[in-house]
Amino acid sequence: MRLTPPSIIVFLISLALFVVAVLPMLGVAVPSIGVSTVHLLIGSWAVLAAGVLFKGI
Repeated sequence: MRLTPPSIIVFLISLALFVVAVLPMLGVAVPSIGVSTVHLLIGSWAVLAAGVLFKGI
C-alpha cells in the first residue's frame, strides 16, 4: 500500500475539527457543538487518515 500526503484542504479540515474538539477541554465553552468531543477527535483522525490512504482526496 502506498501512502500519499493529504491535500492542504483535507489537512485544514482535520485541523479545524481537532481545534473545535480540544477547546472544551481547555475550558472554552462552545455551546453550538451537539456532539461529544471524543466524536470530533475521532472524526478529525478519520478525515486525516482518509486523506493519507486515498490518492486524490
